[in-house]
This record gives sequence, C-alpha cells and structure tokens, in this order.
Amino acid sequence: MTSNRSLKGLVRLLGPGLLTGAADDDPSGIATYSQAGAQFGYALCWTMFLTTPFMVAVQIISARIGSVTGRGLAANLGQVLPPSLLYGVVALIAAANIVNITADIAAMGEAVRLLVGGPAVVYALALGVICLTAQIFIPYRSYARYMKVLTLVLFAYVAAAFSVRLPWGEVLKSTFIPHVSAERDFIIMVVAVLGTTISPYLFFWQASLEVEERRLKEGKKEAPLSKSPAAARRRFEPIVIDTWTGMALSNIVGFFIIVTTAATLHAHGIDKIGTAAQAAEALRPFAGPAAFLLFSLGIVGTGLLAIPALAGSAAYAFAETFGWRGSLSLRPQRAPAFYLIIGGATLAGALGAMTPIDPIKMLVWSAVLNGIVAAPLMIVMMLVVSNRKIMGDFAASRVLATFGWLATLLMCLVVAALLVTTLSG
Repeated sequence: MTSNRSLKGLVRLLGPGLLTGAADDDPSGIATYSQAGAQFGYALCWTMFLTTPFMVAVQIISARIGSVTGRGLAANLGQVLPPSLLYGVVALIAAANIVNITADIAAMGEAVRLLVGGPAVVYALALGVICLTAQIFIPYRSYARYMKVLTLVLFAYVAAAFSVRLPWGEVLKSTFIPHVSAERDFIIMVVAVLGTTISPYLFFWQASLEVEERRLKEGKKEAPLSKSPAAARRRFEPIVIDTWTGMALSNIVGFFIIVTTAATLHAHGIDKIGTAAQAAEALRPFAGPAAFLLFSLGIVGTGLLAIPALAGSAAYAFAETFGWRGSLSLRPQRAPAFYLIIGGATLAGALGAMTPIDPIKMLVWSAVLNGIVAAPLMIVMMLVVSNRKIMGDFAASRVLATFGWLATLLMCLVVAALLVTTLSG
C-alpha cells in the first residue's frame, strides 16, 4: 500500500521535465543517434553522459524562469531584448520547429509503412492530424497525463539494446573514456549529437509547461512563487527532481540507441542511415524481428510526444511575444491565434512530409537553425535568470549559474564547430 502511494506520488511529481526530456528523443534525434552508432560504433557513447548535467542546468533554468515569473520564456526575453531581436528569435524558432516536425512526421509515416505496409505519405498526414486534434480537443490536465503514459514507449529502445548481444567491456570503456578525433566527419557527428540534445524549442516548452502547472495550482489558491518564499522552496525541489528524471531518461535512451546500432549496423559494415525508419529496417536482418518491432514502434511513439512540443513551443513563443491569449488549458475559441500557430505548424510539417525533400537535408537545416538560435538564446536566458529585477530573491544560485554558463560555453563551441564544418564542406 505504501509503495503504491509512493509510486503515485512520484508520478504526480513528474511533469514538465519528464515531458520535455521525452520530447527530446524525437524521430530526428533517433536518426542522429542511429547514425552515430552506425558510423562510429561505440566511440560516441560518452557524449550522452557529458551532455546530461548541462541539459539539466539549462532546463532547470527554463523551468525556474517560468515558475517564478508565471510567464513563458519569450515574455521574459522581451524584458531584456529589443523587439526586433525578439521577433527574429521567435521566427527562427518557428522555422526550425516546422522543419523538425516535417522530418519527424515523415519518419513516423515510414515507420508505420514498415510495420503494416501501404503508403507512408497517407500515414504521415493521418499522424499529423492526430497530433493536432489531441492538442486542440484534449484539456491540458488530461493531455499531460496521457503524455506521461506515452513516455513509457522510450523504454522500447532500452529493450531493443538488450535483445542483441553486446560487448559490455567495450561499451563501458567507450562510455567513461572519451574518444576524440580531429576528423571532419567525427566533429560533425559530435556537433549533431550535442545539437540534438540541447535544442531551443525545449527551453520554450518547459518554461511554458511550468506556467501551465502554476495556473493549475493557483486555481487551488496557491500563492505565486515570487510572493511566497515557502512556496518557492516547495516548488523548486520537485522541479529539480522532475528535470533530472526527464533529462536522464532522454540521454539513457539516446545512449542505448547508439549502443544498439553500433552492435548491429556498425558491426556489419552499415555506416550510413538516412532516417530513423531506415535504422529500424536495417536492424531487422541483424537484430531480429523483436528489435525491429520495438525500434519502429518507438519512432511512432516518440513522434507523438515530440510534435506537440515542437508546435506548442512555437505557439507559446508567438503568443507571449505579441501578447496573445495562449494556453493549452484554454479552449480554441478563447485563444484562436495560439491554436492557429499550433495548427499551422503541424499541418505545414505534415504537408512537408509528403514532398520528396531529402530528410537528411531537412535535419541538417534544422540543426543549423537550432544552432544559430541556441547559443545567443542561452546567453540571454542566463542574463534573465541572474536578473534580480525579474527573478527577485529567486535568481539563479552560484552552482546553477556556473553550470548554466558552462552549458552556454559548450553550445557556443558547438555552433562555432558547426559553422566551421559547414563552411569548409
């Protein structure tokens, strides 16, 4: 009885951080991790652990900003950025998100085709409509509950890894003793992996979900954090636990995708993967039908998690920037512009998935756009979370600020490497 209560308490405790971490393992991310394992074997396993504390720091900062101020990230950025720069950031976020949605929906449609046959484009369009319908017609409280349950699909990738024989000695060595190479392809893949794990849309998504959680609790007469130090302390501890859980889950899943594809595809000389669906199909002859099935189902499930985050983060950013009413807790007729952005981004992605555009090019352009936005965005976020006029007594602690700035430095180096490798290519 006690254990059941503890489990229920933990499930209630987990929310925005868990959903954000799960959304990070979208089909585009799966394709990146699969390519890393296929091309370089176990050599990049260490990246999943290197990025974890930095991911956590950035997402805690996003959550803290949303929770303390009761406003999303774009609304807070507007206090330190001139309108023209803020508009540019929001436009780039929306463009990158639509490209990412396109790649994700295309991968989901292809995964369904692999499982049941038929036309992938029809499945892609249908899945896009399902994602859009869920966001519009399911209330946020129920929507968040369903999304929590859906995160269980991520364990399919852990199960897929254990369905094949692994050389654990080599895996552990590659995980804890980083391998670094000056080769251009290796650098590009490191940039891709880091860029996949630290994405701007996740910053906006988690901050906005924290605002949604605040609205639910304020409905129960809970004082705003900025006016109640005791409430702040009670809220910050769950934020840390929730965020660590979500980001750790995200990187564990990424780690096992790299391990699975390294043990099967790389070991059999397959070093090029175009999409997540191609990775699933390539697994079948080497890892068997079980791994193929788990991998394919995981693509669909992670897409259903990620697409609402991509479309929703763009909608929140636009609503906060232009002062529109916007919340997943509101009915569409009370926030028409907000839901118009969600609908437009999702349908644009679904229609893009029906074109013959190379999915790899879509992923590259998405990574470039995310990289361009992420580094300066993180700098501004650090200025916001350290600003006592905005955060009051709840500005970032010295430890959080240190890890936040280190994450920002890492992202700046990633962007520099991305630009160098892109220009030299």
